[in-house]
Amino acid sequence: MNILKPQKVLFDKLKVIENFALELTDDAEFENVSVENCFIENPRVNEVSIEKAVLKNVSIVGGNLEKSSFTDVEFVNCNFSNTSFENSSFVRCEFNNCKLTGCNFVDSRLYNVCFAETNMNYANLSLASIENILFNNTGLKSANFQENKLKNIVFKEADLTSANFFKTSLKGIDLSDAIISGLNISIEDIRGAEIGEYQAGDLLYLIGVKIK
Repeated sequence: MNILKPQKVLFDKLKVIENFALELTDDAEFENVSVENCFIENPRVNEVSIEKAVLKNVSIVGGNLEKSSFTDVEFVNCNFSNTSFENSSFVRCEFNNCKLTGCNFVDSRLYNVCFAETNMNYANLSLASIENILFNNTGLKSANFQENKLKNIVFKEADLTSANFFKTSLKGIDLSDAIISGLNISIEDIRGAEIGEYQAGDLLYLIGVKIK
């Protein structure tokens, strides 16, 4: 699957934002910018737009950036733990070595996004539209997928331990390279997924079978 990454060839010379914390307000718009080594505590802003940007070592913990849009953005070593991105969109974005623990992506759109070496444990992706996504060596322990539309999803060495899938079909999705121990899912939603032979025991509970 070919996932489109941030279109860096389209970036103009990036403008360095020195006071990102002060400029991060409702309806703020950023384009062709670079932000580094920034810590913002509990911001409460809506409808922020960030396009053609690199965010490196940026921490926004316990914040609210709902109804925002991120297009052609590269996130490197960022920490957005327990931040809400509800009703937001991420298009052609890349997260490298980031912390998204407990992040809220409810009702968001994720399209052509790569998560690599990233911690997304306890993230909530319910009701999100998720298409052309790579979870590469990414933790998704106890993450929530509820009533999702999934299309072209790759779990490459992803950890789905105790992840929750409800009314979210995994038909056609390859889980053979993922950890699925304790996966919470129904027979209907797992039907049609691809798993490795060694993973079959992790799903026998669905038919009431136990292995001695």
